Amino acid sequence: MSTSNFIAPPARLAGAALGFALISLAGCSALPTPPARPMLYDFGPGAAAPAAAPAGQRAPLPALALAEVEGVGANEGNTAVVYRLAYADARQLRPYQLARWSQPPAQLVQQALRSELGQRRAVLRAGDALAIVPGADGRLPDVLRVEIEEFSQVFTSPGASAAVVRLRATLTGSSVLGESLLGQRLFTVQHPATSADAAGGTRALAEAAAQAAQDIAQWLEQGGH
Repeated sequence: MSTSNFIAPPARLAGAALGFALISLAGCSALPTPPARPMLYDFGPGAAAPAAAPAGQRAPLPALALAEVEGVGANEGNTAVVYRLAYADARQLRPYQLARWSQPPAQLVQQALRSELGQRRAVLRAGDALAIVPGADGRLPDVLRVEIEEFSQVFTSPGASAAVVRLRATLTGSSVLGESLLGQRLFTVQHPATSADAAGGTRALAEAAAQAAQDIAQWLEQGGH
């Protein structure tokens, strides 16, 4: 055999090895990339923080029992950040794919209410209030129940949106004989979003929820009627 007969096989092997390596690299580059993890949002560390007490602080208000805030529809037990396209189909709730609340909105609203109401009164859980000894008139702390009817970012155009928070608050009086309706009111707050995305929407929703909590607190101070 000639010398060339001994050189050719290694050359063919080297070429095959190079081709295999290129195919392997191509195969690696074709692998799907892991899906991006959703960003988690809440109301922020100070979204509903108590303000500094004024010099002439008013007297505390009577204790209040706060029932668990109830969500409605897709909001109940769901952490999706949802929006509506009012210019397309305002009836359709659409979730952001890469944005989530850290807790269901009902729990976040509950925390905002507890923080706001707790500035001037003791805020109890509805179940704990039943363990309190009634006063001389047989009354127990009043009970506040709040239901979320709307909690979404509404786009009026592709570049403009606002947070819409609508809460229905019901105040009942409690006694050893049962509960009686004292008042009910619907609170609606709209707050413009600074950007047309999930970051702007969640920030606006947190601010709108804080304002709604303040409005409910003021309503209760006026008698809840």
